[in-house]
Amino acid sequence: MLNATLNDTEFTHFQQMIFNIAGISMAPAKKALVAGRLAKRLKHHGLDSYAAYYQLLSQHKDEAQVAVDLLTTNETFFFREPRHFDFLRDSILPGHSRGRTFRAWSAASSSGEEAFTLAMVLADCMGETPWEILGSDICTRMLDRARTGLYPMERIRGVPPAALRAHCLKGIGSQEGCFMIAPALRRRVQFAQVNLNEKLPDVGEFDVIFLRNVMIYFQTETKRQVVARLLTKLRPGGFFIVGHSENLNGLVHGLETLRPSIYRKP
Repeated sequence: MLNATLNDTEFTHFQQMIFNIAGISMAPAKKALVAGRLAKRLKHHGLDSYAAYYQLLSQHKDEAQVAVDLLTTNETFFFREPRHFDFLRDSILPGHSRGRTFRAWSAASSSGEEAFTLAMVLADCMGETPWEILGSDICTRMLDRARTGLYPMERIRGVPPAALRAHCLKGIGSQEGCFMIAPALRRRVQFAQVNLNEKLPDVGEFDVIFLRNVMIYFQTETKRQVVARLLTKLRPGGFFIVGHSENLNGLVHGLETLRPSIYRKP
């Protein structure tokens, strides 16, 4: 039985690690969470201290990714903050040039609910106009889950009945108690690991970028750097959407504020 205790010095090491890798600032109140989530990895490797596990992380990149996956927060659900999707449907899509592919990026997509919500809206509104979606996250475990498009039935809350009928399948057999995003929709959404705290990969430009409910974990300078990177991937005239509890005040200049949490690039 594991009896290791996470002391303050060890906790500081993990705080610094997750900040350096993901830009996430963990408050002292998260100490118990860190200890609980990493305890299983100590047991897995037969280690008797968090200090020994921290040393192992510096030697094994794959295990460092496991630790990041365990320590990053992944709360999300379908049609979260629905006014953003109403704005997409009613104010953004009608103004899009029908001859050009519409591209949307869910930049902190977790297990995929936001990206697939975007896909449902675009599939319902775009007709023959081509569109594509990128969902990205730092957590490989969440990305693997997103790619399956398979969710427990309790995650269905918030999905309008018409969207369920058009874009979701009820699980049967071994998948009973779950529902799946229809294959035709899953094919339109690509998932990739992207660390927003580093130089971004060449993903092209987007008409709308969703970066919702992730900046609350960043310090001010980290927020500024992350937003600046993402704005280089937003087309002129494109829309940048953050969570209702977040804003870009003082972080970036030149964006037009359309509504609280909704911005437009000139």
